[in-house]
Order: sequence, then structure tokens, then C-alpha cells
Amino acid sequence: MISLTSAQIDVWIATFIYPLARILAFITAAPLWSMAGVPRQTRLILGLAITIAISPSLPAMPVVQPASLPGLWILFQQMLVGLGMGFAAQIVFTAVTVAGEFIGTQMGLGFATFYDPLNSSQTPVIGEFLSLMSLLTFLSLNGHLLYIGTLAQSFSAIPVSAVPLGAGSWLNLAELGSKMFSAGLLLALPVIVALMITNIALAVLTKAAPQLNIFALGFPLTLTGGFVALTISLNYLAVPLQSLFEFGMTALLGFAVPATQ
Repeated sequence: MISLTSAQIDVWIATFIYPLARILAFITAAPLWSMAGVPRQTRLILGLAITIAISPSLPAMPVVQPASLPGLWILFQQMLVGLGMGFAAQIVFTAVTVAGEFIGTQMGLGFATFYDPLNSSQTPVIGEFLSLMSLLTFLSLNGHLLYIGTLAQSFSAIPVSAVPLGAGSWLNLAELGSKMFSAGLLLALPVIVALMITNIALAVLTKAAPQLNIFALGFPLTLTGGFVALTISLNYLAVPLQSLFEFGMTALLGFAVPATQ
């Protein structure tokens, strides 16, 4: 007859519940899975499946009863780590949305927004277009599988323990926020430069021929020039997006700093 002690049951529960807390928190905050169009049941099933698949290969978990106060603290720690990793991954896609906002503003489409059911918010048209393009590129590069691999690797790089994250972890996340604006500006720079040249040409034309109606002529030219420049830049967008995705994968594991440092 098989007999199980409470200590053995606690070890089995800890081996499963601690990784599950980090993985579910990551899925809640990470792009693709955090969209409002993904049902909560799907996220829960995905988190359970990933945990069951990678738990045999993970390092040993702390032998702490999950229902105790130290166990609840470890669960809270894993939720923070998962949310931090998800935020670091989200910055990459937010940078693309920022680039779309820069481009749309220069084209005169800053007011053109529509309701995005996936994010449950008003989204600029150009930003939503570039976000969908970046998401398709990410999926074509098997980025969702890289997410799962990075999650499994995070348990070795950021071990499960009661040691809290250091203050430098949140500083790193704040510094990652600056990457959102710098990367977005670099992605939008070719189109912005083309539109700037168009506006300068319109200014010279208005100075040479004051009788021209710049408001009736400038908006169609700026809009057309923006779409032409955006169409041309799409052919070269895959390389910087791939570099941005690689940076995001590195940031997933690079934000955590132990409290002892």
C-alpha cells in the first residue's frame, strides 16, 4: 500500500505551484496572450500546459509549504517576476505602436483612431497597422516558442526563492521604458525624414507662389507622401524588428537584480 506524508505532498505542490505563479503572471502581461481577444480560460489552460511541460526540467523548488506565510511570500515574488518579464516583453511591441503614432502625426492622421477590440482601447490607425505587422513578423519567427524557452530558462537565471528583487530591478524596468521611445523614433525616422522634406518643399513652393492654397494642397501631398514612404519602408522593416525582438528576449532575463547586489 502506498503511503504519502504531508511533507511529500507539499514538495509536489511546491514543484508545480511556484512555476505556475510566474508563468500565469507572464501570460497576463506579455504581448499576444494578454490581448483582450484571448479568453481567460485559454490563458489558464496555456499556463497549466506550459507548467506541466517544463516542470520536470526545472531546478529544485524551495521546500516551503505553499499555504504558509513564507510560501505565500514566494508566490507573490514569482508573480512580480512574471509581471516584470511580461512588461519587458511588452515594451518591444509598444515601441512599434509609438513609431506608428509618430508617423501618423506627421502624416496628419493623428486624429484618425478607431476602437481596437483586442486591446479594448482607442488606437491610432497607423500604429495599429504597424502593430499587426510586427505581431505577424514575431509569429513567423516563432517568437511565441522563444517566449516559452525563455520562461524555462528564467528559472535558472532567476531562481525561485524568498529573496526579494533588488531596487535595481525596477530601475532596469524604468530604463527599458526609455527604449520604447528611442526604438519607436528610430523605426519611424525614415518616414519622418521623407515627410519633413515634403513639408520643406511645400514651404518653398508657398513662398514662391503665395496664391497657392497650402491647406488644400499640403494635406493630400503629405498624406500621399507618407503612405509612399511607409510602403517603401515596409520592405526593410523585418531586420530592425528582428533586432528589437532579440533585445526583448534579452530584457526578459536581464531586468532582475537580487537584493544582495
